Amino acid sequence: MHDFCFTIPYGLVLVGGGVFGYIKKGSTASLAGGVGIGLLLLLAGYLSLEAFKKRKNSYLALILETVCAATLTWVMGQRYMQTSKIMPAAVVAGISALMTVFYAYKIATGGNHIPAKAD
Repeated sequence: MHDFCFTIPYGLVLVGGGVFGYIKKGSTASLAGGVGIGLLLLLAGYLSLEAFKKRKNSYLALILETVCAATLTWVMGQRYMQTSKIMPAAVVAGISALMTVFYAYKIATGGNHIPAKAD
């Protein structure tokens, strides 16, 4: 599975969650955090997809994805420890932890596997 297949939906969920948090609670932190990190992930997913189309890997995208997911895991994990609220802190921390493991796996195995070119 290619990283952009998960990164783009992950980024969209974060953008949507940030907007939803702002609309529902007026939280500018949700708006800035969710939309900011979500847009960074969408950019990284786009860079990875474009590199894949050129039959290459984008290690910049993989590193950016990993840093974003690890940061969210830490920040939302800390928020969960302080508030004990499942939504959004524990859910976002859990998803982000899974994504961090996935990205670390992709880095360790050499990125997206490019299929052999058919002649």
